[in-house]
Amino acid sequence: MRIGDAAAAAGTTPRALRFYEERGLLAPPVRTASGQRDYGPDEVARVRVIRELLALGLTVEDLRAFTDRLYLLAQDPPRPCGSTEPGAATSAVVNRRLAALDAEIARLTRLRERLAREAGRQPATPTA
Repeated sequence: MRIGDAAAAAGTTPRALRFYEERGLLAPPVRTASGQRDYGPDEVARVRVIRELLALGLTVEDLRAFTDRLYLLAQDPPRPCGSTEPGAATSAVVNRRLAALDAEIARLTRLRERLAREAGRQPATPTA
């Protein structure tokens, strides 16, 4: 299928497919005789996985650490693509992301508590 159809099937844009290709997350597709990109169902499934992982907060650079195993997540049913061994690229990426999320949750919790305290100090507005 052509790039527009593949992008629509994956829920993204042709520009995103070209970007994933440029960044090494998606292998360059086969070209038609006229030079147009020709994608198959495996590429569409991989793009869906990429989009899901990006939606979870991983970055393109994070995904590049284990791009050679992304196909495992695109299988039905998905197979684990990570390693649970400390220091492995996948576990390091996930652990970094979890730590960042924990830090952001802690920051937002402190912000919420402060706002609640400050809101409690506000004098009641007079009614007319």
